[in-house]
Amino acid sequence: MNNGFDWDVIVRTAPYLFRDGMVFTLQLTVLSALGGLVLGTLLAMMRLSSNRLLSGIATAYVNGLRALPLLLVIFWFYFLVPYIGAWVTGASRPLTVGGFTSALITFTLFEAAYYCEIMRAGIQSISRGQVAAGQALGLNYAQVMGNIVLPQAFRNMMPVLLTQTIVLFQDTSLVYVLSLTDFMGAAAKVAQRDGRLVEMYLFAAAVYFIICFVASRLVRRLQHRMAIIR
Repeated sequence: MNNGFDWDVIVRTAPYLFRDGMVFTLQLTVLSALGGLVLGTLLAMMRLSSNRLLSGIATAYVNGLRALPLLLVIFWFYFLVPYIGAWVTGASRPLTVGGFTSALITFTLFEAAYYCEIMRAGIQSISRGQVAAGQALGLNYAQVMGNIVLPQAFRNMMPVLLTQTIVLFQDTSLVYVLSLTDFMGAAAKVAQRDGRLVEMYLFAAAVYFIICFVASRLVRRLQHRMAIIR
C-alpha cells in the first residue's frame, strides 16, 4: 500500500462506484423492500388469524428467520436456490440463478419477517370498533382490511417501515461476500486492485453514513409531521 491518503483514487473511481455499485444497491433495496412489505403484510394477517394453522406457520416463519444471522441466510439461498428451483420445476440439474436474483429472494424473504412484526403492530393499533363498523356496513373481511384497516396501519407505521428500509439498505452491503458489485463490493474491488483499502473503505463508510443520516432525519421529520396531523 502506498503511503499518504490518495484522493485521486476516489475521484477516478467515483463514477464506477455510483453508476454500477450504488445503482445495484438501490435496486436491491427498493425491490426487496416492496416484496418484503407485501409478504410481511400477508404474514401479519396470518399471525392475527383465528386459524391456528395459518397463525402457527406465520409465527414459525417469522421467529425462525429472525433467529438466523443474515449472512448465513445469504449463503444458504445463494447455494440452495438453484437446487430448490430444480426440485420445484423437476429439472435434472440445478437451475442457473443470477446473483442479483438470489440476493433479491434472500432479502425479500428475510425482511418479510421484520415487516410482518411492524405491520402486525400497525393492524393491532386500529380500533376494533372500526372493524365492527365496517362489518355492520356489510363489508367482508377482505374489504374491511383493504379499505379500513391496512390503509391506517400503513400510515401509523410508515416511520417504522422507512426506518427498517434504511436498515435494509445497510444490510445489502453483505452481498459483497458473494462477489456481487453492489456499492460495498465495488469499493472492495477497487481497494484490492489499487491497494487503497483505507481510502475506499473510508469513502464507502462516509457515503453510507451520509445517505442513512439524511434518510433518518427525513423519517424523523415525517414522524413529527404525522404526529401534528393526528
